[in-house]
Amino acid sequence: MARESKNKNSVLQSEVSHRCSSRCLGRLTFHRQAVGEKVRLSHGGQLAEKTENTFKNGLVFSNRPVKVQEKIRLRVKRDSTNWEGALRVGFTTVPPSARSLPLPCMAIPNLTDKPGHWAVPVNELYCQAGSELEFWVSDGGSIYVAVSNRQYKWLTGVDLSQPLWAMIDIYGQTRSILLLGSEKKYLFCTRRSCPAPEPLTSPDAYSHFGSVPDVSDFRCDDCISCLDMKMPEDITCVVCMVKEARITLPCGHRCLCKDCNSRVFQEFGTCPLCRHKIRAPSAEELV
Repeated sequence: MARESKNKNSVLQSEVSHRCSSRCLGRLTFHRQAVGEKVRLSHGGQLAEKTENTFKNGLVFSNRPVKVQEKIRLRVKRDSTNWEGALRVGFTTVPPSARSLPLPCMAIPNLTDKPGHWAVPVNELYCQAGSELEFWVSDGGSIYVAVSNRQYKWLTGVDLSQPLWAMIDIYGQTRSILLLGSEKKYLFCTRRSCPAPEPLTSPDAYSHFGSVPDVSDFRCDDCISCLDMKMPEDITCVVCMVKEARITLPCGHRCLCKDCNSRVFQEFGTCPLCRHKIRAPSAEELV
């Protein structure tokens, strides 16, 4: 029980440390340790490819728990005609960090026969090189796969009471896949995953502050676009997440309280959401 609690805490800390704004789902890559025997990861953990011409031993998992209705996007980079069958996608309640190596050689049936694992096969026609697809778990616990602007309901009964990690089997004719990211639509905005957060300037730029700012001060261009943001009138400050956001920036984002407005301008000089340059707070705003 203690180990399980430690794993969950580690996962939550990892998710928070890679979230660059309140509108970002967090960094999404393949888990670096829990990979099949014949899989190699590259491109920052976003490309997974077979190291040998085999139909099995291609399991990979997401680096963090995914949310219900978070649509995960993949692109098949390479395929082969030597085997039958193709990609399998699904979800699991078992943390990748808690898995022992070597991993089972296949998701179906090796993992799906065990509690806490759900996976579906994707038709070979949709897994040719260059093909893109999305998959997600719905509010009702069903797995959906979307290809060519069509979505298919494949399986029901996914347990939503526990955190879920994406589970992908680079199976059969599939040779390599690229993780393109994910998104989840809300009433007022669309939240997306992002790459690892990068500081707006070099670490030396923060030397006069005495310490490097918290990771929540980092932003990336891919978190959310201004066109996606339909913000409600009553919204909390995206920096302190406590006080009401009363300051509307030149870019149109109303996302800062009066106190954080001064700090953000002095330390960064850009909007926390879109990185548009901002001006100094006026006397009226500082009152």
